[in-house]
Amino acid sequence: MQTDTKPKVLNRLSRIEGQVRGICRMVEDDRYCVDLLTQLQAVRAALHRVETEVLRDHLDHCVMGAMTGADPEDRKAKAGELIELLARAGR
Repeated sequence: MQTDTKPKVLNRLSRIEGQVRGICRMVEDDRYCVDLLTQLQAVRAALHRVETEVLRDHLDHCVMGAMTGADPEDRKAKAGELIELLARAGR
């Protein structure tokens, strides 16, 4: 992971961790189901943004490095990783 991406990702994950702890308190306090679902959707959206940031970093750093590098096996491996990742995301 690139040095400028790592603190951003860690910061977002810390906020998500706080959101999840808040949801736990909501469950303990028997809060209204729709309120819980709203917060769960917010956490899912926040995780999606983190996932997008990590993927962007991977493409910019790891994949581009392999594609512009001299090692054909590394290019093939990175392409295979992306195909597998996209296949899992489609499930």
